[in-house]
Amino acid sequence: MRFAVALMLLPVLPFAPMTAPAFAQAAPQAGAQDQALLDFLDQAFDARLGLSPESQTQLGLKTNYGKLDDYTDAASVREQELAERQLKDMHARFKPDQLGESARVSYRLFLSDTDRVMREVAATMREQAAAGIIPNKVNFGPARSDALKVIAGAPFDGGADSTLMADFRKKVGALDAPAATKAKLIADASAALTGPFKHGYTTLIAAIDEIEPESKGNFGAWNLPDGAAYYADRLKSSTTTSLTADQIHDLGLQQVAAIREEMEAIKREVGFTGTLEQFFDHIRTDPQFKYPNTEAGRETYLADARAVIASVMTAAPRYFRVLPKAALEVRAVEKWREGTASTAFYNPPSADGTRPGIFYVNLVDMNQTQKVQVAGIAAHEGAPGHHFQIARQQELAGIPKFRKFGGYGAYMEGWGLYSERLANEMGVYKTPYDRFGMLSLQVWRAIRLVLDTGIHSKRWTREQAIAYFKANSSVSDTDIAREVDRYFNWPGQATSYMVGQLKIAELRKRAESELGPRFDIRDFHEAVLSEGALPLDILEEQVARYIAAKKK
Repeated sequence: MRFAVALMLLPVLPFAPMTAPAFAQAAPQAGAQDQALLDFLDQAFDARLGLSPESQTQLGLKTNYGKLDDYTDAASVREQELAERQLKDMHARFKPDQLGESARVSYRLFLSDTDRVMREVAATMREQAAAGIIPNKVNFGPARSDALKVIAGAPFDGGADSTLMADFRKKVGALDAPAATKAKLIADASAALTGPFKHGYTTLIAAIDEIEPESKGNFGAWNLPDGAAYYADRLKSSTTTSLTADQIHDLGLQQVAAIREEMEAIKREVGFTGTLEQFFDHIRTDPQFKYPNTEAGRETYLADARAVIASVMTAAPRYFRVLPKAALEVRAVEKWREGTASTAFYNPPSADGTRPGIFYVNLVDMNQTQKVQVAGIAAHEGAPGHHFQIARQQELAGIPKFRKFGGYGAYMEGWGLYSERLANEMGVYKTPYDRFGMLSLQVWRAIRLVLDTGIHSKRWTREQAIAYFKANSSVSDTDIAREVDRYFNWPGQATSYMVGQLKIAELRKRAESELGPRFDIRDFHEAVLSEGALPLDILEEQVARYIAAKKK
């Protein structure tokens, strides 16, 4: 979606307040200007949300359910014009020096987000207008396969119910309605699916087949018109820093080397006498680290992940002042999308609380999963990772909607990656192999710094990227290929994780050093989470205020 405030974070249920530290006590009643700005920003958010039916659906809003976003250039122009009007209006009506602290943060974030979105929209329009920009070849097969799966099964053909029809039939069956009414609903749905819905997908498949022969290979952003400038912009947006591609590449190389040293220590601890590369192969291939490639194996994986979440929740009050009330479920990725879905991801709750937070894991091939990574993945995608951060943000008082529902990748993914290390402190990892699994996830994100910049700035090939990944991790071949393809398709995004984590770790080290015995991990986490997602420079200011307050 393109509407101005990117909904990278979605809403959740209220959190349960515990004892709040002094620096986070409720602020005085906001002044008239603060409240006026809050009202303005909420109205601006609603106006932008009104341009995106898909975003409304993501937020669980019962509006425009039957509509999809407008992806024409004209729609992009409308979005940009709206953002420009709102920005001009805000400049005219509000002066930062007349606002309270939280309102000033909102003012600054709205400015930066609007600027970011207008640059994104302009870049997208230029790309669409440029002749000869074709998706990378590796994308066509999976896109075609996924489209075909959507229109497979009844009522599209004579097989069992399609995923869509099965879901609709289940919902109709739960209705308190006469049998004739239910039958008509099923018939109407069948007609809709086999009519315009199927036509839309067959049109898409035809376009895929038409364009695929024109794709000449797999290339990074450097191959686009103004590719270097575009990629620099993507890095700035993803990391919320001014780090260059070369700086990020070097940072990645340094982090890969440092994490490999930690891995070497665990290799020695468990008594493995071969090289680290041989230990990677041992983890990848030894049956003791695998789940059976059966439904029973999948259920065991899910049970293990749920046990990790339960362990985190038991320890959490010793590490957090505020815990989310939102339910967190662990589920396998649905069959229809497991072929192309990522390894694991978090789907936040809906705004109205009817949908829980869901930690999804892709179990399409259990031969590609590793027992040693279960705990680390659960900590990142579930608790104390994305679920704790997003839940906290949703219920913050006194901030506008665009901050409640918005996000910054470096902060959000940095918190997830930080949570993998935090889980070790919380006693979640029970064996050296669990800790090695966590390190394999850490080096994975360090590798991303190298590969993202290698692909988009240094012109690395897909094969070169895959080879580097495999040489420095125990990640399965399937996951490596899926990840590398993602980096080609999403320039810059993969750099956000490690850059964000390193900043949070740096700020924690600073707080520990300056506060000494007055440092409390619960207060530090409150400082990081209590204003929601922030660009890293503003997060640094937030932590500095916390340190100063604790020193008094």
